[in-house]
Amino acid sequence: MIVEERTYQIAAGKLPDYLARYEELGLELQKRILGNLIGYFTTEIGPLSRLVHLWGYESLTDRERRRAELAGLAAWQEYLRVCTPMIVGMENRILVPTAFSPLR
Repeated sequence: MIVEERTYQIAAGKLPDYLARYEELGLELQKRILGNLIGYFTTEIGPLSRLVHLWGYESLTDRERRRAELAGLAAWQEYLRVCTPMIVGMENRILVPTAFSPLR
């Protein structure tokens, strides 16, 4: 298993709008295609207006296949059209669990 950690910096004052639009347009698509949503978080202390979401995959190949399927959907492209302008920065990391990690 691998975990993809995605961090988005949302424009100041736009976080509630982004979350509402994501829940309306993107969440169910991602859950259906990507599958294993581990968590979706906002920051409360430290850098603000940030989202962190974690997705589990069997492998990098599994991730690549699922993300390509998602990108091919017209409904996903509509979500991107609406929500991408509110994102001012993005970071992505792939996390690999240790032998003793509870998530494996």
